[in-house]
Amino acid sequence: MEHSTVWWLIAGAAIVVELMSGTVYLLLLGAGFAAAAVSAHLGAGFTTQLVVAAVIGVGAVLVWYVIRKRRPPELPTQSNPDVNLDVGESVQVDAWNPDGTASVRYRGAQWTVIHRPGVIPTAGPHRVAEVIGSRLVVDRI
Repeated sequence: MEHSTVWWLIAGAAIVVELMSGTVYLLLLGAGFAAAAVSAHLGAGFTTQLVVAAVIGVGAVLVWYVIRKRRPPELPTQSNPDVNLDVGESVQVDAWNPDGTASVRYRGAQWTVIHRPGVIPTAGPHRVAEVIGSRLVVDRI
């Protein structure tokens, strides 16, 4: 069996395992295996093929690692507007209870609203900052 065929089979297996696991790292290593297969097609020796697979595969993984580290960290689910569509919406708080909660009508239902710790609750318009269970945490607008 040709070296290039073996490299293509290894690359295909890495991609299949990547699709089942959901990680991108095996896909990047698969790119290194595919590069080794191309180098085998071009007539490179086995040692050169190994070096190409290692440099391309590991290099791609390192580049992806650096890119992920430079991204800002994701917000927690309860305060991420991409996950929770209530974050950023406005509610009208008419009065606060002595325990620091209020009841507001939002999306056709009654919701319990709480304010952030250390904030003096005042009536008026508020913006939903996060959702904790069935409670809306709000900030004054």
